[in-house]
Amino acid sequence: MWNRREFLASSLAAASVPKGKADACIFLWLGGGAAQMDTFDPKQRGDGKKKPGSYYGAIDTAIPGVQVCEHLKQTAPMLDRCAILRTCTHSIVSEHAAAANLVHTGRMPSGTLQYPSIGSVVSHQLGPKTDEVPSYVVMGYPNITRDPGFLGAKYGYIYLTQVDIGPNGLVRPPDVDSTRQDRRETLLAAMREGHQKRNAGDAVIQARGDVSRQAFRLAGPRFMNVFALDREAVSLREAYGGEFGQRCLLARRLVQSGVRFVEVSFNLNFLNGSGWDTHNDGQANQHLLIQDLDKAFATLLADLERQKMLDTTLVVIATEFGRPPEFDAGGGRGHQSEVFSMLLAGGGLKTGQAIGTTDELSKKIVNRPVTIPDFHATIHSALGIDPHKNLYAGDRPVPITDNGRPITGLFA
Repeated sequence: MWNRREFLASSLAAASVPKGKADACIFLWLGGGAAQMDTFDPKQRGDGKKKPGSYYGAIDTAIPGVQVCEHLKQTAPMLDRCAILRTCTHSIVSEHAAAANLVHTGRMPSGTLQYPSIGSVVSHQLGPKTDEVPSYVVMGYPNITRDPGFLGAKYGYIYLTQVDIGPNGLVRPPDVDSTRQDRRETLLAAMREGHQKRNAGDAVIQARGDVSRQAFRLAGPRFMNVFALDREAVSLREAYGGEFGQRCLLARRLVQSGVRFVEVSFNLNFLNGSGWDTHNDGQANQHLLIQDLDKAFATLLADLERQKMLDTTLVVIATEFGRPPEFDAGGGRGHQSEVFSMLLAGGGLKTGQAIGTTDELSKKIVNRPVTIPDFHATIHSALGIDPHKNLYAGDRPVPITDNGRPITGLFA
């Protein structure tokens, strides 16, 4: 029971939390650690050997006084729809998996709890717009950092490894017609109901039953038709580009169908041999990744805008950490988590700005640090979710973010 002081403090906190008008999020994941000085925070040119700095030249953007890498030429004129977060920071520098988990969950690991991913929290808080589509989809391979944690299987994700067909588990075998499928579902429903009644106190079994029922709903035409990318204009598909671009196009179609949170993993390591983890030779062909990102991201923004979806769809570019300006013995870069860049676009935010300033080599923060809890709080607030609200792991209250504060300058 709250006393008067606690009630007033809680009310003031709730009143101070900004709320955006986005109702869905597309989360573009650059796994490996994208170099901020080679993308969204260019600095002096380095030489790839002894002189630290950016590997590429810089170009002007739609935001006065803000430049980006020369290979982001399609994105540059659209940056007025974006906010670059140049001063993201955390303390995990050596472990990719641990850093990815932190950026996805907003918290350091706990010995007693598995925290839910940001996609699962959004799924839990907003749910799907219709029962015929899932609330949370991941394009890539299953990974614990995307899991629902203590929220349970109901708030997990559907994962996709291909863009032109639906999830393998939802595709009906060619020899099973609708009549045969109906008989199977009727039999399974009776077996499931009996099993759940015999285990009425087991939350895990109940959740699995819910997930199974949802899977049959998802096998219907509304969700499965989303994967018919050939219904889109050839010119649009070509504008999006290769595999990553087609994933971004599918993300737009998924959000348009009612999905709340879509993570699109950019894990095409073969483009430069190392992906965004540009140690050694990976640095030399990093421009291939940047150009692919540029084409897909700029087309996604334009497509969402044309569909009148950009104001209600928050697009995020995220990565687990950045890179230092110095080059290693092989001409690549190591890891840096003290300062790196991420990006937000659309979602009804006050875009057309770069948040935070770094020093002359993007090694240290000069002003406006953005912690990972702040990053999460900003995303949740943009989606109308109170970042201070408690979730419950059993009887234990767990705030949605770890004392994160939304970046107020992004909200009207």
